Amino acid sequence: MEKLSIIKIGGNIIEDETSLHAFLKLFSNLEGKKILVHGGGKRATHIANKLGIESKMVNGRRITDAETLEIITMVYGGLINKNMVAKLQALQVDAIGLTGADINSIQSEKRPVKEIDFGFVGDVKKVASNSIDKLIKAGFTPVFCAITHDGKGQLLNTNADTIASTIAVGMSKTYDTSIYYCFELNGVLRDFNDKNSVVKNIDTTSYKELLDAKIITDGMIPKIDNCFDALNNGVSKVHIGNTSMLTKENDNFTTITL
Repeated sequence: MEKLSIIKIGGNIIEDETSLHAFLKLFSNLEGKKILVHGGGKRATHIANKLGIESKMVNGRRITDAETLEIITMVYGGLINKNMVAKLQALQVDAIGLTGADINSIQSEKRPVKEIDFGFVGDVKKVASNSIDKLIKAGFTPVFCAITHDGKGQLLNTNADTIASTIAVGMSKTYDTSIYYCFELNGVLRDFNDKNSVVKNIDTTSYKELLDAKIITDGMIPKIDNCFDALNNGVSKVHIGNTSMLTKENDNFTTITL
């Protein structure tokens, strides 16, 4: 089975021009077929503030009212996505920028209101892996922003980590898929104050031990639960670390397997 790498980058990389350029260079040099997924929450917050629109967050998740959805569509789907595509073209990567509405690639449903009304936030229901594969087979590199749609004309703000994992699951029927979650740390750390204390391998057994020892806590728990969900649904490996894990020289990052 041919390999396919799905790389998701976080907002801190997007916000720093030097880090972004270095990442895109690494991405362009990555061998084989690949897909890039990005968010852009920090930029969206910054531009919302400039326009006098307050950003509301609950448990690290953005409440997306109609006004906020307009900003997210402009920032994720326009400003960030098209800048990234242009920079990749300069690096000889034939990138194509997409939302989940394009070629009906990712359909979601609006998150139901329970304790909190998140507004126009989507939970992914369906990935059109055959359509995405047509782009890949035609020699294009898809660059997805964190926007999906409901199939009835409504765009929805969707978590970029979830988009990366659901695309990887969808494509795993055709490819040997791996996910790379790139962020500012070297990986999952044993000691948060020691940036080199990377836990290199986590499987279901060691994950339980790390939870019991309170080494993995708070926001990292849903992230790793998502990783195991992807692995249980056909993804081969999930990697978490900084952007240098995309090079052959670096082995100081976290790999998650079953």
